[in-house]
Amino acid sequence: MRISILGPLQVRDETMEIRIPGEKLRAILAVLALSPGHPVSRNSLIDELWGEEPPSNAENSLHGHIARLRRVLSAHSGKPDMREIIETSPAGYALTGSRVEVDATRFEALVKQAELCPESELEVAAGLLTEATEMWRGAALVDTGQGVICRMAYTRLQQTRITACEKLFDVKLKMNHHRAMISDLEQMHSMYPFHERFCAQLITALCRSGRQADALDAYSRMCDRLSHSLGLDPGQELKSKFYGILRQDPAVV
Repeated sequence: MRISILGPLQVRDETMEIRIPGEKLRAILAVLALSPGHPVSRNSLIDELWGEEPPSNAENSLHGHIARLRRVLSAHSGKPDMREIIETSPAGYALTGSRVEVDATRFEALVKQAELCPESELEVAAGLLTEATEMWRGAALVDTGQGVICRMAYTRLQQTRITACEKLFDVKLKMNHHRAMISDLEQMHSMYPFHERFCAQLITALCRSGRQADALDAYSRMCDRLSHSLGLDPGQELKSKFYGILRQDPAVV
């Protein structure tokens, strides 16, 4: 069974997609998918589903939701016993690690692999990071509720995504793929308009593609955005890129 949380929750069993109805069922499955093979306590799941206002029979309600989730998975997959996938133990509930693949687990593993690549293996690092970043289908955990576990995981995964994109763009710049990466950089800069690193990388790619005027325009628009929205000046890296263009610094242009 494959569970995807890097976007709207998606569950597939072999070639069949399984629709998970209801935010609470999606939240339970997402929380379990964040740590496959490891039990999540009943109290943690109750907090995730109901926050500070759990029902008086919260544990029974949780048990009912787990039973319903198993029935949904069983009905769609044709497998009669989903206890093989969602295990119950004194410690709580867990997805059987050997029976489940989770995209977020694969994504984080790819990023860690890329971080270990030496400078002599830029193509390998680029391949790993490209595979990792292309796994995203939208905002992570977008339809799994506002529980604290999912919110914290969203923040962690989004930050790892940004870091992975930064590293991929750095690698591509080292490989002199500046022209081919401009579109992707513009997209990420649009998604994260206050993220200065993407702007700095975009400026470098534009300059190395012979588009100095566009690079200066990107810097000017970033300065206006920071000033008008946050009352801030650009950071040192971005300023260095700007002055590097003016000086025709070979490290930039």
